[in-house]
Amino acid sequence: MANNLKFLSSYHSGATNLFSYSRVSKKDLNQLKGYINELVNLDPNTLTRAQQKAYWINLYNAKTVDLILDNYPVKSITKLGKGFFSFGPWDDKTLTINNKELSLNDIEHRILRPIYNDARIHYAVNCASYSYPNLAAQAYTVENMDQLLDKGAEHYINHPRGVSIKNNKLTLSSIYSWYQIDFGEDEKALIKHLTDYAKPGLKAALDVIKGKIEYDYNWDLNELK
Repeated sequence: MANNLKFLSSYHSGATNLFSYSRVSKKDLNQLKGYINELVNLDPNTLTRAQQKAYWINLYNAKTVDLILDNYPVKSITKLGKGFFSFGPWDDKTLTINNKELSLNDIEHRILRPIYNDARIHYAVNCASYSYPNLAAQAYTVENMDQLLDKGAEHYINHPRGVSIKNNKLTLSSIYSWYQIDFGEDEKALIKHLTDYAKPGLKAALDVIKGKIEYDYNWDLNELK
């Protein structure tokens, strides 16, 4: 089933993997919906632990793209959601697996984060916003999992969307504030995580940075216009 997402690569921009939602053909949209249907009709309990990790990441990302396309054009994913006061669709029960209704938040916060305890998950699941890590141009598999997770971490940390240093002031994506516990127990551990993936210039700057960390996030759609 991993090959069923190959068509998504034709809608990526390259460096930052912005996505050209407006160009997705009806044929490819139907292919995406077919792929999601295959996943929800597969019992994840029949998969190995490693296969389940790829399964949940792929399902999360595919459903996120599907939600955007079903509501396109939209300025931000935060405009979606069934509740009057909803901030995005993440709590909506949009998937049914083994006769159980699940939301995107269920997948991320009740399955992926607690079960796998892998901070790199945040570089894999994509929330269709400009400041979020890249939407991978291929499906996750057991074989490519670690490579794609490391690649996602390296790209994001070395891009201003993730880490920016100007005038000795460190600004990080708000992801590192919202989920700091996943990256370590304190800011020192967080900086260690960043330096593990930072290129030499950024790593040197992080080694000497002082002062309060600031956080920022842009919820605009990750759209290639």
